[in-house]
Amino acid sequence: MPGNLYIVSAPSGAGKTSLVSALLAADPLVLKSVSYTTRGARPGEVDGRDYHFVTVDVFFRMLAHGDFLESALVHGNSYGTSKQWVAEHTAQGRDILLEIDWQGAVQVCKLAPEAVSIFVLPPSLAHLEDRLRKRAQDSDESIARRLGNAREEISHVTEFDYVIINEDFNRAAQDLICIIQAERLKLARQLTRNNNFFNLLK
Repeated sequence: MPGNLYIVSAPSGAGKTSLVSALLAADPLVLKSVSYTTRGARPGEVDGRDYHFVTVDVFFRMLAHGDFLESALVHGNSYGTSKQWVAEHTAQGRDILLEIDWQGAVQVCKLAPEAVSIFVLPPSLAHLEDRLRKRAQDSDESIARRLGNAREEISHVTEFDYVIINEDFNRAAQDLICIIQAERLKLARQLTRNNNFFNLLK
C-alpha cells in the first residue's frame, strides 16, 4: 500500500529541523523529501542533503513545467517540493516527510487530503527570538522580519492535524515519533498491511 505523507511546519527558529533530524535518526522507515530552494546554503549545509540549491531561473523553469507538488516564497526565497520524487516513493510504500512552511502545507493537503500535518510551536515569541539570536545566522533586521512572519505563520496553526510545543526538545522529539507510529497503527492501514492475519480471525 502507499506510504504515509507527513508534513512538518513551524515558524523559523522553532526547532523544526532539529526535531525532524531526531525523527529520521530514530525511524529509518521515514524518508525526508529534499526541497529545492533559491536561497544560498548556510554553513554546514550540503547540496542534495539539506536542500537542492538552484538559481532563480532554474526554480521558475521547474515551476512553469509543473515539477513541484507545492511551492512557496518564504523570507524572500523560493522553495518547492518535487512532485515526481514524492509520488515515486510513496507508491513504493515509503513514508515521506515534507519539512515545509504553512503555505506549502495548505497546497499539499488540498492535493493529498490524506496527508498528516504537524505544526511545531515555540513556547513563546520571546523564546523564539532568543533562539534566533543564539543561532547567530541572521541580522537584527532579519530577526525582526522573521518574528513578524512567525506571528502570521502561528495564526494558521488550526489548519493542522497535530501541534507540538517545543519547550523541552527531548519530549517534543518523542511526541513527533509517537505521531508517526500512531498513524501507522490506524485500523485502515493495519487492515491493509496485515490482511492475511485479519482473515484468519474471521
